[in-house]
Amino acid sequence: MFDSRYLRLCSVFTMMLLMPIAAGAQKIDAPLGSDPLDLELLEVLDLETAQRIASANSPSLAAALDRVRQAQARVMQARSAYWPSVDADASGTRVWTPENQLQFRDIPEFGDLEQEDTLSIYRTSLSATWFLFDGFARKFRTAAARFAEQGTLAARADARRLILAAVADSYYNAQLARENMAIAAANEAFNLRQAEDARARREVGTGSLSDVLNFEVQVNSARTEFLQARESYRIALYGLAALMGIPDAGFPSGLPLAKLGDEQPGELILPEPEPLILYAYQHRPDLLGDEFERMQAESGIGVAKSRFLPSVALTGSVDGERADDLGYEGDDFGGSVALIFSYNLFEGGNNLAQLREARAALAEAENLLQDSRISVASDVREALTSLQSAQEQVALQRENAKLVRQNRDLVEKEYNAGQASLVRLNEAQRDLTQAQSRLAQALVSLRQAWQNLAAATGEILEPFTDESYL
Repeated sequence: MFDSRYLRLCSVFTMMLLMPIAAGAQKIDAPLGSDPLDLELLEVLDLETAQRIASANSPSLAAALDRVRQAQARVMQARSAYWPSVDADASGTRVWTPENQLQFRDIPEFGDLEQEDTLSIYRTSLSATWFLFDGFARKFRTAAARFAEQGTLAARADARRLILAAVADSYYNAQLARENMAIAAANEAFNLRQAEDARARREVGTGSLSDVLNFEVQVNSARTEFLQARESYRIALYGLAALMGIPDAGFPSGLPLAKLGDEQPGELILPEPEPLILYAYQHRPDLLGDEFERMQAESGIGVAKSRFLPSVALTGSVDGERADDLGYEGDDFGGSVALIFSYNLFEGGNNLAQLREARAALAEAENLLQDSRISVASDVREALTSLQSAQEQVALQRENAKLVRQNRDLVEKEYNAGQASLVRLNEAQRDLTQAQSRLAQALVSLRQAWQNLAAATGEILEPFTDESYL
């Protein structure tokens, strides 16, 4: 049976083992993207749906999530320093006694020595060490790990921000190519109609073969433009599918994009820069990541300062040793408990050098943060400038397309009445297709400018707050 000494020793270790050591083994609740949407069920692919699919499917965002999980695991590692470290050891030793020592077996003081020349020794040990105070190093290391975790979350959100902007750019390029297909198809239809009219006039003797041939040439030219626009559309769809993380980078056949649509009144209002810059300071993930890096560097100073303070640790062990067999009894056990105070007096200036390094790292992080703030403000102002230009272009091209269509219709009537030349009609139709193409380009540039502004401020993430790091 154990006596009271061993009961007290065991009670110490029981209390240490019953501490919530497992509290460090917390579940990693990393933010997960939404389930991928089934493209087969979609009737029309709009921009927000494309962005949501990209947010859920993107392999680069999946890799960023893996980095988040790594950072969360490092937080758990830092927290583990608050709990005791418990080790169990066991060994079995077989000892062969040299022949020259067996001669002492008849001497009285060696009377208990076994006659055999071999001996088995079994040892077991349960030891624990618990740092009660380490100069607040654990506190600052845990804080640094948390800031690093927040930094990886911010980096993941910034990766999403850039992917969403790239999806929007690719989506609008595909829409522009499709609009050019529609313009080329309308141009072909116009010239086909004129060719039929020219043939009819020729048959009754009021038209010429050159008019018929001219319109046939224009039809072929329009078909060429259609084929080129269709090629651009397909290539844009492949790029969009790749950004969306779709396997084999291909959409289901027949899945259309949403219509480009005319500009809305709100799209022609230019916002003020100051509120947008302030919003960007508060929401741009890359800027928040730099702030977390600064806070992490600040925690590094606390870790460096902790080396100038003493440390206090509680340690103890229960040890058992028995010869011949494993049938331990109370008399085979002993133990110890110790309170250890440690204070480094001199380490060749290493602690001071590490403190200086930590302070320099903080200064670097603060300078990088300031540089990032300047870059963010510049991004917002540049995006606003592009938006203003796009708004002006839309208004100009909208008016120009209206005038050119009115002129083409007048020239067509004059040509049919024999008051305008064929060359004039060709020019008027060509001007119309060019004006329509410029208007489509202006509309796409306007939508892209709004998306670029939203990306510059971080507002592009707003529809995806359920998936963000916040």
